[in-house]
Amino acid sequence: MDSTHLKASQDSLKLSLASRKAIFIAAALVCLTSAITPPLALLLGLILAQLMEHPFAHLNHKATNLLLKISVVGLGFGMNIYSAVKAGREGIVFTAISIIGVLAIGIVAGYLMKIEKKTSFLVSAGTAICGGSAVAALSPVIKAGEKQISVAMGTIFILNSVALFLFPFVGHRLHLSQTQFGLWCAIAIHDTSSVVGAASHYGQQALQVATTVKLARALWIVPVAFITSLLFKNGGKGISIPYFIGLFILAMLLNTYIPFIKPFVPYITSLAKTGLTLTLFLIGTGLSFKNLKTVGFMPLLQGALLWVLISVTSLWAICSLV
Repeated sequence: MDSTHLKASQDSLKLSLASRKAIFIAAALVCLTSAITPPLALLLGLILAQLMEHPFAHLNHKATNLLLKISVVGLGFGMNIYSAVKAGREGIVFTAISIIGVLAIGIVAGYLMKIEKKTSFLVSAGTAICGGSAVAALSPVIKAGEKQISVAMGTIFILNSVALFLFPFVGHRLHLSQTQFGLWCAIAIHDTSSVVGAASHYGQQALQVATTVKLARALWIVPVAFITSLLFKNGGKGISIPYFIGLFILAMLLNTYIPFIKPFVPYITSLAKTGLTLTLFLIGTGLSFKNLKTVGFMPLLQGALLWVLISVTSLWAICSLV
């Protein structure tokens, strides 16, 4: 086949916008069924991203961000405030040590690997705190450019995708308890979406521990952002506070103290888990090979090294102490 015929053949495989929309919507609807687990939803999104151009690319990030927040608040209705406080207390030492340690090591590693300063900082902060949320919150503080943000986001989302499949497998092989696995997820997986996805696949108690500790971890965005603004001489401007965490706490309080909500809780939490599954599908659809190529090898290596470090050390600490 000559080059003209090859090009024509390739062109014939391209789908119209209407066809891409129909396939995308059909796949999204499948993710709303009980047959699709969070890891499968992410995998389905990844496959679609490689096969066709995203028909709603301009809306994907906003939809993912909003749906994740709504889903996390919905999960709060299935949790008791006393159990959540206990889980948060157990995880606070791990959280503080891991955040400070990963940030420090990440900054040094980025310098030694000669990675652009702002990109290196965003990758380190995303690994240390809460993935894409930390990158989004800290980007305006350090006045990061679009390229620096996309590289950091891409690095984190690639590793998140691996974690969603890998962590439950390792947890079962090592016979981790629900509490141990929940703590490990909250500390070692970047994004809240993947933390909740992996923990919900492991068990209800793991989900409660992981969600509570992870959201407590996300609050570290605020002090880290203030310190960052001083280091980058931005005077504390542009700091984004994760207000939806307050709604998550409110949902737990309502579930704990308002009896008439109890009959509705199973329906709310079921919808929240379905929303999370759809969120992971949307994240997968944004990870096309074309987008992943923009990440580059060195930032990805830095992110992978930090992730392996925090995963192994936190697993050892949890198995030893919990």
